[in-house]
Amino acid sequence: MTSFLSGFGLGFSLILAIGAQNAFVLRQGLRGEHVLAVALTCALSDALLIAAGVAGIGALVGVLPWLVPAFRWGGAAFLLVYGARAAWSAWRGGQALEAAGGAGGLRRAVLTCLALTWLNPHVYLDTLVLLGSISTQAAAPRVFGLGAVTASFVFFFALALGARLLRPLFARPGAWRVLDAGVALVMWAIAAGLILSPA
Repeated sequence: MTSFLSGFGLGFSLILAIGAQNAFVLRQGLRGEHVLAVALTCALSDALLIAAGVAGIGALVGVLPWLVPAFRWGGAAFLLVYGARAAWSAWRGGQALEAAGGAGGLRRAVLTCLALTWLNPHVYLDTLVLLGSISTQAAAPRVFGLGAVTASFVFFFALALGARLLRPLFARPGAWRVLDAGVALVMWAIAAGLILSPA
């Protein structure tokens, strides 16, 4: 139980901070578009990465030093484009909760979610390296990993499904402009951090 709670606590704290993936899940939850599919995609992606980290795949980063920089630059490019789309949406305005748009169809929503997850180099450092290495110090590494996976499922489904509580606020187009501007700033800040961080 101690290993499970340790994994849950660390896993939850790592995904709690607002980022590209969380902002996308929140937006989908507010719009009520493909909410379960998006939450499940995020949680399953995390589960795969955490399981790989606990299994020791984090050592792969040491063997292939080009892996992290490749994801770093690819992730930065994706976030710059995604941020520009959000900024354009904020500038254009006119959205309301009932307006169509967002990620569009299910396929596009899932692909965007996968890109925001798998092109983010921090997800590899958090899951493969950090959680993977800390799990080796737990009394029961697999139970530790299960706790981290559970935290991921709890967080993403709570965020996606709980976003509906904010729907009255986002019935106004002005609230969407603020959200889109905030999302753009978050995306660009993360991209700048990736670009400016030392190798």
